Amino acid sequence: MTARAHVNKPILPGSTVGILGSGQLGKMMAMVAKRMGYRVHVFSPDNDSPAGQVADVELQADYSDLPAVEEFAKRVDVVTLEFENIPTDALKTASLHAPVHPGIKTLWTTQNRAREKSFLRENGIPTCDFQIVHSLDELNKACESIFPGVLKTTEQGYDGKGQRFIRSRDEISLAWEALNCEEAILEKLIDFDFEFSVVAARSSTGEVAAFPTSRNEHQNHILDVSVSPSGLDEPLEKKATDIACQIMSQLSSVGVLCVEFFHCDGQLLVNEIAPRPHNSGHLTIEANVTCQFEQHVRAVCGLPLGSTQRIKPVAMANLLGDAWVDGEPKWDEALKAPNVKLHLYGKAEAKPGRKMGHLTAIADSTELAREFATSARNALTSNPALPAVESPVA
Repeated sequence: MTARAHVNKPILPGSTVGILGSGQLGKMMAMVAKRMGYRVHVFSPDNDSPAGQVADVELQADYSDLPAVEEFAKRVDVVTLEFENIPTDALKTASLHAPVHPGIKTLWTTQNRAREKSFLRENGIPTCDFQIVHSLDELNKACESIFPGVLKTTEQGYDGKGQRFIRSRDEISLAWEALNCEEAILEKLIDFDFEFSVVAARSSTGEVAAFPTSRNEHQNHILDVSVSPSGLDEPLEKKATDIACQIMSQLSSVGVLCVEFFHCDGQLLVNEIAPRPHNSGHLTIEANVTCQFEQHVRAVCGLPLGSTQRIKPVAMANLLGDAWVDGEPKWDEALKAPNVKLHLYGKAEAKPGRKMGHLTAIADSTELAREFATSARNALTSNPALPAVESPVA
């Protein structure tokens, strides 16, 4: 197997971008790349995936099929990914034939909670207290110093999956049995004021840029609403941005990366790192000069990064499969407000708790933008009066 030499020069429009992963993040990434003049190939374990619907080529194969990964990488000029749970062997194989971003080091660190938390601790980045455990006996001992806590699997967990709260001693053994894994991480349960995130990017040339912070609200461990401005004061916003840039630099990460934070009595704690465009960054599509998906394409292709300036206050409300329980949602009712934008991901089946799309709204204030987005979402399954628009927004 002969590796292709990776020349450190921009990958210009007209070239082919390869995306490992085929969900909504890959779809929005592909849409922007095609607008910018790139061809897009998607590597997908499924047929007719959201990203495959807009890509030039959709290659269906499992990530463990390394010959298929090799063939995919040979046909593109750069490889990126839309989620972190891709085997590192697939990235190593792809990297023999094309530059791969964000890179194996970033993926290896962030796809395992124990490695991610250890990375933060070793680099002096503030995070919650934690211990890694491999048995019920170790968990019982860890709970002597970390209590109450959250027990999480070290891999494959997202949107609340793979975790159990431990708020009483009776829940310790129940939590261990429920996760049924060989390794877990016990994290201190944090009494935080609110959650927020920094979406930032680092290019293959080392240039960095961060978007203004987004304040995040969750329901059942799934992101429900994000707003920007976040209400964070300027010194803490700068500190959070500096931490995100430090993380990208120390991981040598290329592309967009999101750092999720807890705000606790004026202090910041890093909760999680996502080495890709992030749900809380979807609001940048309407509200910022450059959206997170264009920024990702620019970064992995070695182009100058775009402006992250926010044009207007904005809110985003996720659409879960629950909205389809009683039939097709009332799209006409939701879109009566002219400053509300609808994004549907093209997933084949709506399931409760499954992210099917999102709504965004921009307005003259964060509060009004949030009211527009959530009222439009409520109108999908009922017929409430929508708030009056203060002025049409183009």
